[in-house]
Amino acid sequence: MGKTTAQKIFEAHLVDKPFEDVQVLRLDRVFCHEITTPIALNDLIARGRDRVFDASKIKVVIDHVSPAKDSKTALQGKILRDWSRRHKIDDFFDIGSNGVCHAIFPEKGFVRPGFAVIMGDSHTCTHGAFGAFAAGVGTTDLEVGILKGVCAFRTPKTMRFRITGKLRQGVFAKDVILAIIAKIGVNGATDRVMEFHGPVIDGFSMESRMTLCNMAVEAGGTSGICMPDAVTVDYLWPFISGEFSSKEAALAQYRQWASDPDAVYDGTVELDVSGLEPVMTVGYKPDEIKTVREMRGTPVDQVYIGSCTNGRYEDLREVAAIVRGKRVNPRLRAILAPATTAVFNRALEDGLIKVFLDAGFCVTNPTCGACLGMSNGVLAEGEVCASTSNRNFSGRMGKGGMVHLVSPATAAATAIAGHIENSSAFQG
Repeated sequence: MGKTTAQKIFEAHLVDKPFEDVQVLRLDRVFCHEITTPIALNDLIARGRDRVFDASKIKVVIDHVSPAKDSKTALQGKILRDWSRRHKIDDFFDIGSNGVCHAIFPEKGFVRPGFAVIMGDSHTCTHGAFGAFAAGVGTTDLEVGILKGVCAFRTPKTMRFRITGKLRQGVFAKDVILAIIAKIGVNGATDRVMEFHGPVIDGFSMESRMTLCNMAVEAGGTSGICMPDAVTVDYLWPFISGEFSSKEAALAQYRQWASDPDAVYDGTVELDVSGLEPVMTVGYKPDEIKTVREMRGTPVDQVYIGSCTNGRYEDLREVAAIVRGKRVNPRLRAILAPATTAVFNRALEDGLIKVFLDAGFCVTNPTCGACLGMSNGVLAEGEVCASTSNRNFSGRMGKGGMVHLVSPATAAATAIAGHIENSSAFQG
């Protein structure tokens, strides 16, 4: 009987099996940021266990409130800085060289096919785009991961999603994952790994695959996984070129982590996206969607472009193509946060930042701040935001605010129109 990617990773990383349905895995990476990690660190210190299992496998960033907005967030940053210095954690990315965690860690080449990764953040599932098993965990699991380099998981069940057809112009990975979530519901993949297959996925860039896997958790998924292929190798090549004689050799090794043709799945979902239009969320759950065409003209107070879902260079390039030579409608404000310092710098060198500024965008430093309503774009009660982020719960970006999740293209068109608008309105 064949095996899924998750089953292969679990077998290769198995340390112990204390119960029939629980497996303890050796970890390749433990990622940390300043919101959830300090709680774990303080508890370890209080227990007299201020140690790390392997400083080279721990990667740290300050990203959720960057820079700090008050004394509390400043303290969170200080705890993380002091701990990283104390344990000589070299891969620590502070303000000025940082980025949104699920963008900067892949950008640095820290995730590879076959890895087992945890972080105290629900969107850690993003990293499964590389053919890894990556999951968000709670404080206790994070503590154990930092201290011992292991984490316990239930034996994985995997759902297979086969995405076929050809995407229309103006339809992107964000629209695809929203359509998937709408099809199965916010609990449709609870405690499951979501494996993405099909010609549409094969044609996606790594950035688009990360967008797809990023929102697996919004359907209840533990992790999203794409099969490692030549696209994966090309993205990682700057970091792995010294380990392999050629890209073909790297691909041959990484392909071992792909699911077998006869793997057994806990359900299969087929989705032909040929007729898919740009979509957006309309309520307070990610599975409540309508087409942008249906919602066209809906008033918006703010447009936000950024986050670990859609703040990468590919996203910014799409936005720039729409807003170049135009102006943000004066009835709303438009905020754009490049996901990492490197993305910001590339956009600056390529002239995209000037395009955004000329259009009237407020361009900020890399931060998660607005996404979770902490800084750099919090909504007032009753305000509405079209956002490229991943979560539209009530109050997510500010108490009493409404968030419509959209693709970067839809967000850009909305910023120019002053209301919900299809990107086709501004493309030839």
